[in-house]
Amino acid sequence: MCWSYGVIVAISMTSVLAGCAAGGNGERAPLVAGTGAPVIIPGGPGDAGRTAEPGERLGVSEARVSAADVRFAEGMIPHHRQALEMAALVAPRSASAALRTLADRITAAQRPEIAAMSSWLKAVGRPPEGHADHTVTLEQMNRLRAARGAAFDELFLTLMITHHEEAMTMARRQLQDGTDRAMLSTAKDVLSGQGIEIARMRRLLRG
Repeated sequence: MCWSYGVIVAISMTSVLAGCAAGGNGERAPLVAGTGAPVIIPGGPGDAGRTAEPGERLGVSEARVSAADVRFAEGMIPHHRQALEMAALVAPRSASAALRTLADRITAAQRPEIAAMSSWLKAVGRPPEGHADHTVTLEQMNRLRAARGAAFDELFLTLMITHHEEAMTMARRQLQDGTDRAMLSTAKDVLSGQGIEIARMRRLLRG
């Protein structure tokens, strides 16, 4: 018997991820309570609900995990990490308040997504480490590290726009080929959030 969205009243994404995986074989997987936000299980009519214990099996997930879901998470985690590395360069190198705000937003959005996708990969038995992202090359990163002021701002925006565009390509591929609800939701968030940020960065480049 599958659990519908309404059965679990309050559940964090990390709690869902702990159990909605099937190792990429397309089978349904156990839905297991995680260690993040509490999972509240409703009681019978007139009865109070209860909090599930970490590791407690709650039923079977309706989601089916595919190879496309795994590829998306394995690719997006290092991609996000490179974006965080670039964003961390802004404060000591740029005097632009708008660019610092953008860097803060990138960090605030992508760090939790890294954590969620890492938990998801662990649940499907795939290590979240061992992958690299080369959207921005080592040479480009070194140029960015060496730049200061207006030169840094222009290079950062140019490289980050390209970086975001690659993330959106990955997200569109996931929406086309993926099956897992959590990864599909993450892909939609990437498309929405990074699309908005690309528009902001283009306006900043135009000055």
